Amino acid sequence: MSVLRRLVAAIFTATLLALVPGLPAYAHDGPVTLDVAGDGAGGVTVRAIFTKDQHPVETGVRLVLNATGEGGRTVGPLQLNPSAEGKGFYSSGPVLTPGTWEVAVTAPAPHPGKALVKVEARVAQQMPPAPPREHDATSTLTGRFGWLWWLLGAILVILVLGAIAQSRGNRAKTRT
Repeated sequence: MSVLRRLVAAIFTATLLALVPGLPAYAHDGPVTLDVAGDGAGGVTVRAIFTKDQHPVETGVRLVLNATGEGGRTVGPLQLNPSAEGKGFYSSGPVLTPGTWEVAVTAPAPHPGKALVKVEARVAQQMPPAPPREHDATSTLTGRFGWLWWLLGAILVILVLGAIAQSRGNRAKTRT
């Protein structure tokens, strides 16, 4: 009887815990620190972390980029989107033309933050074309001797069928 009571108590407890909403997770709060840099071409990357605990900003922060270049050129305001580089990274994509830019990135309340840096934008480098591949020795051998695998497979099938026929013939002789 005590096993049954323990089982009922365990089921009741599990059901109760499943129905009760979870406790709120530790919520990051307060201002953010923004590390801004050029991406090596015409874009800007930003790493956003909470100033208090140095954890990366995952969601809920809107970053806005404004840039001023040589000759009075301007870009922005542009909203930065989270990047695939990891948690807390944001990127602009190629928005700056080659030259020196003064880039300001801001985050409004409730997570205020601001960074102002100089970025040297360059023309994006392109990958050189891949050199032509030489013929691989293994692929040449496979192509040259591929028929051999078919021949070996056919021989194996014939041997197996012959062994089966022989064993049936031996069984038939022992029965008579």
